[in-house]
Amino acid sequence: MSPTILVIDDEPPIRKLLRTGLSTQGYAILEAPNATAALEVLGRDRVDLVILDLGLPDMRGHDLLRTIRARHPELPVVVLSSRTDEGGKVEALDLGADDYVTKPFGMAELLARLRAALRHQLAVQGERPIFRVERLSIDLVRRIVKVDDVEVKLTPREYDFLRVLVMHAGKVLTHAQLMQAVSVSSDPQYLRVYMRQLRQKLEADPERPRLLLTETGVGYRLRAPDDEPTLRPPIGESGR
Repeated sequence: MSPTILVIDDEPPIRKLLRTGLSTQGYAILEAPNATAALEVLGRDRVDLVILDLGLPDMRGHDLLRTIRARHPELPVVVLSSRTDEGGKVEALDLGADDYVTKPFGMAELLARLRAALRHQLAVQGERPIFRVERLSIDLVRRIVKVDDVEVKLTPREYDFLRVLVMHAGKVLTHAQLMQAVSVSSDPQYLRVYMRQLRQKLEADPERPRLLLTETGVGYRLRAPDDEPTLRPPIGESGR
């Protein structure tokens, strides 16, 4: 059965673009123009993933996200908005959003984020023993990390940091989420130190990382195996 995606956005052109682009990829699409309609759909229909715009007319998007999380704690939510404020991104992610895509966006980028969110939902069935992306492989059972089939020695803290990113590959993790997961100081500077060390050991060019990516002002993301750069033109240019 195809995954069903609920698109919550008050702009008809955006809903039409998403309906067209996602349905051609095999997704079933439900739509809601506001929070009230969205909660009705969620209470009535099977939904596998939500695309949520934060700028809704009848409820603050973050409040709707909080309600969805309380009622459907395992339901993946990808936030979609023209807002670029870092505080809004961090708040949405800390409230439980699985990812955040800013308008204008490319359909290929959005599809990659949706796949990552759905993949993370399935991870509750058990973590994969081997994670591979490009030249990097990580054996989660034996705790062995290799680059180009050559083992790379990591400190225990570096490995813990990397493993958390692997378990959420393709998903942005905020500074707060990472610091809580690896039990380090609340100072984000510690995360920057660990990320710099990991890039030195794992990236071909640490100054131009392809795998360990920074989400400025928000946190970090490990590229998922099927996340590829896209040159497709962005959609959703309309401002709010």
